[in-house]
Amino acid sequence: MSAKNGSIKLVAGNSNPALAQAIAQGLNVPLTKAVVRRFADMEIFVEVQENIRGSDAFIIQSTSFPANDNLMELLIITDALRRSSARRITAVIPYFGYARQDRRSGSRTPISAKLVANLITHAGVDRVMTLDLHAGQIQGFFDIPTDNLFAAPVMVRDIRERFDLGKVMVVSPDVGGVARARGLAKRINTPLAIVDKRRERPGESEVMNVIGDVSGYSCILVDDIVDSGGTLVNAADALIAKGAKEVYAYITHGVLSGGAAARIAGSKLKELVITDSILATDAVTKAPNIRTLPIASLISDAIARTAAEESVSSLFD
Repeated sequence: MSAKNGSIKLVAGNSNPALAQAIAQGLNVPLTKAVVRRFADMEIFVEVQENIRGSDAFIIQSTSFPANDNLMELLIITDALRRSSARRITAVIPYFGYARQDRRSGSRTPISAKLVANLITHAGVDRVMTLDLHAGQIQGFFDIPTDNLFAAPVMVRDIRERFDLGKVMVVSPDVGGVARARGLAKRINTPLAIVDKRRERPGESEVMNVIGDVSGYSCILVDDIVDSGGTLVNAADALIAKGAKEVYAYITHGVLSGGAAARIAGSKLKELVITDSILATDAVTKAPNIRTLPIASLISDAIARTAAEESVSSLFD
């Protein structure tokens, strides 16, 4: 396909090759030939091997683990495209790393999400496209147009296919995620419950109470990021203790660092469903109760609409 003002070029970094290829197939556009490799001292080198002058270029690169390497790849690819006279450069970042550092958590601490937004903007990106930002206000950290896509339509479709909605309750694993959980509950017309927790230190959580009667329901926990898995495991334990029939979780970004996959596999969670915004590790792939939802079609539709100067928000109406 072609953009409204020039051809589409898709350039992939090394963060998630499988997702980049699926997006290219969805657009029926081949990935642009490019070399993204390391020198002996691990400096990153990029060479675009096709003419991209005047094109509408899209860089597909999550800034997931290793976050700093993948961020540098994104910045250097951007510089290569800008110096090769691409007409417009859009950074497609399915998972935006550093998003959890969106405010000062204490004295003399950074707002790293803002710093990363500045780096991406000053590298020469004209537009950013991302998926389920941890905090919506991060869009305001960019001084360029930023589209925050939502995985909810993909999740809603999957939930409707697999559950009797009359016996389902959507649950927010913490008070901060209530708006996200309420939005999903409204889409599938189910009741809502909330797990009230206290976080004693980073990466650890203590479940305090369940707000709502979950007895007899199949509970679906909804959140944007699962990292250590501690919050989900504790929430599942609390819901089962309060009489829930079974507990599932639908989470957009499966960071799943350290021993998270093993922790989920040994928990009371019936199933954890994540998207492929982050390339799954072997441990995640082998976990018996972790399943991946593809989001390539959602992103390819958004890219196509952006290239054609059409509405992206109408994808979620």
